[in-house]
Amino acid sequence: MPEGEFVVVGQIGRTRGVHGDIYLIPETDFPDRFLDLSEIYIENRNHWEKIKLESSSMISGRPVVRFENITTPEDAARFTNRKVAVLKSEMVVLPEGSHYIYDLIGCSVVEENTGKLLGTIENVETYPANDVYVIKMSDGKVVLFPAIKRFVKSIDITKRRIIIDPAGIPEDEET
Repeated sequence: MPEGEFVVVGQIGRTRGVHGDIYLIPETDFPDRFLDLSEIYIENRNHWEKIKLESSSMISGRPVVRFENITTPEDAARFTNRKVAVLKSEMVVLPEGSHYIYDLIGCSVVEENTGKLLGTIENVETYPANDVYVIKMSDGKVVLFPAIKRFVKSIDITKRRIIIDPAGIPEDEET
């Protein structure tokens, strides 16, 4: 399958117990999603390998899985620190007005009043108060922009365009 069909949702952590169970470190807002999966994809030498799950559970709020044909901690430990992905088609459907970070990266950022292209979203940093867009401006500068409704006027993932109020851009932002 093409590389773009996968979305990283976590990383494999340490083993648990004596039967080959292993903790997953979720990189998702939906750690319960692992309970419904029958298979996942694990990074293996720059490609994704499908692995069937024998069982999955939540222990102290953390997902724990057992891979098919893995029965010892030693066998499970071979997978530690590898990334875990699912197919994009298996992603949790978000509520209206919410977007996945991978959908925002690469979107054009446009000024609300003038329609002027300001730059492109390079990354989204997540913080407790709000997310912050990392925008590479047309002049090459990188600015941090608060992703709050006051400044983000509209997001159109289909057109790959985000309209903002430029008042949220710090005037003396240095990178």
